[in-house]
Amino acid sequence: MRIRRILAAVFATAALAGLGLTGAATATAATATAVSVTPASVTPGECTDNGGTIDRSTPVLPTCRGGMYDGQTVD
Repeated sequence: MRIRRILAAVFATAALAGLGLTGAATATAATATAVSVTPASVTPGECTDNGGTIDRSTPVLPTCRGGMYDGQTVD
């Protein structure tokens, strides 16, 4: 009887520890995917609100110069 109780306690502890590791791995994966990504193009308001100016002299599309979105196209 004592062995059964010990084995049950060991299995329960292992199961709870496994759930904890799974939760930690999920939290780590969620943190890794929450990295900030700069958009391919920004709006004129986003460019100017974040310290940039709109450069309309570029051949194809206007470009944000300076600030957080430096070098991004403005649509």
